[in-house]
Amino acid sequence: MTNNSKNSCSDCGVISCRNNDIEKYPKFCLTSNVDKNLLEDTVTIYKENHELGNIARVSASIESEFYGKLCRVEETIEFIKRMKYKKVGIATCVGLLNETKLFAKILKNENIEYYVVGCKVGAVDKTEIGIKNENKLNKGCGHESMCNPIMQAKILEVEKTDLNIVIGLCVGHDTLFIKHSKAPVTVMIVKDRVLGHNPVAALYTATSMYSRFK
Repeated sequence: MTNNSKNSCSDCGVISCRNNDIEKYPKFCLTSNVDKNLLEDTVTIYKENHELGNIARVSASIESEFYGKLCRVEETIEFIKRMKYKKVGIATCVGLLNETKLFAKILKNENIEYYVVGCKVGAVDKTEIGIKNENKLNKGCGHESMCNPIMQAKILEVEKTDLNIVIGLCVGHDTLFIKHSKAPVTVMIVKDRVLGHNPVAALYTATSMYSRFK
């Protein structure tokens, strides 16, 4: 199969953009060929937009202090505190409610207010949005509630959350939630039912167990 994509960062073997080593940039390097006006515009956003600039600076400070020291849960807690967020929303898959409850307990112990909304909120049958009965998980054997990430986002907007956290929403459902979330979004757990919610394992084993990706 022919790949007609232009060369991009995945084709780079030097990563000289880390320290701006211009002499080592490959000819196709996005940094050496960057639209200078576009780059200036993005830097201006960080400088002039208080919220976005603060997120960038706080993230960088956490990286500097805790890189390789804190796990994702700890980094998220640190981020919430440094951003001075008062209320956190959690959009969770109902299949990961146990994990969500554990994380909520941690938030409570850290005196962080939270509000959780499960993906099946509203209990709307899948046929209501055009999903055929034969395409349900139960193959049409009665009511099967659709995942409703847009509703999750709307409810958390009503709750006036400062930050929303995704826990285990399906591919596509997470896309809809992020697109409709009023508050900034970060991801705690990426769903992968086969690999214990650790999708990178497929890439680490691409030359063995998951060689079908080659």
